[in-house]
Amino acid sequence: MKVEVDGRQVEAKPGQTVAGLLIGLGRTSWRSTRNGGKPRGVFCGIGVCFDCLVVVNGIPDVRACQRLLADGDDVRTQYGAELPS
Repeated sequence: MKVEVDGRQVEAKPGQTVAGLLIGLGRTSWRSTRNGGKPRGVFCGIGVCFDCLVVVNGIPDVRACQRLLADGDDVRTQYGAELPS
């Protein structure tokens, strides 16, 4: 299946999480903190720490480690606190 990651179309496997895809693409961070812009990625991997937040299909604060990909998803890096589009 095809998904878009920060404007780039990539192949994903059925049942793959957003975090799994991003790590497979060599990404170690895909969010920056609201204060200081520090990079963040997966920390706990079980949805507790909220460090792996991304924007999926215009919805911010999606936990990348918990969200299964669907064909056509649009995944974007989240910069600080974002409002839904």
